[in-house]
Formats: sequence, C-alpha cells, structure tokens
Amino acid sequence: QVQLVESGGGLVQAGGSLRLSCAASGRAFSTYAMGWFRQGPGKEREFVAGITWSGGSTYYGDSGKGRFTISRDKAKNSLYLQMNSLKPEDTAVYYCAASSTGYSSSSRMYEFWGQGTQVTVSS
Repeated sequence: QVQLVESGGGLVQAGGSLRLSCAASGRAFSTYAMGWFRQGPGKEREFVAGITWSGGSTYYGDSGKGRFTISRDKAKNSLYLQMNSLKPEDTAVYYCAASSTGYSSSSRMYEFWGQGTQVTVSS
C-alpha cells in the first residue's frame, strides 16, 4: 500500500505560480511511477504530468507542456509539480497518483490516489 497526501494548492492570480507537493508513505514508493491529474468543475479527470520510477523520464499532457514541471525526490518520498504562468482554466482539484505498472497517461493504470488539493486561478 502507498498513501499519498497532496499539499500546496491555493488561490493565485493568473500568471502566477504554485508548487504542489505529494508526500508518500508505505513500502516501495521509489519503485512506482507517479502522475499528476486534475479535475475541473464539470470536467473529466485529466492527465497533467507523469514521471517514471527512476525519475529519468517525464511526460506532460497538452495542458501543462512548457508551463509545468514534474519532479520527484526519492530520499524524501515526495513528488512535486511546479506550475508557472497559471491560467484560469487551470482551476481544478489536483491529484497525485502511483502506478506499479509503469508510466501511463491513463488514470486507470494508477492504483493509489491522494485526496487532492484545490488550485484556483483568478483572472
């Protein structure tokens, strides 16, 4: 089992930045691929970014390319999402997730999920 707890969300003006964190506990966290997803009001859950278990490869959904950066610190059992140049359409609940089967942009491949952290971007 892996337990995930997100933090770092909040209210920010358009053009601003936020850094989301995801603290993981449980066995073998370092062997899991990790991802960030988001779900806006009335929208489907959307892939934002993913990172392999080694941290050697990263992937981004169209919404975050060029503006978001995913990273992980195995020593701290933590996952991060640096978000820059935020837009009102980035408003959503952001979730971190863990996959034992490797990187995927599909939420169905992630077995463990955090509770989410709210990000609100005002115009």
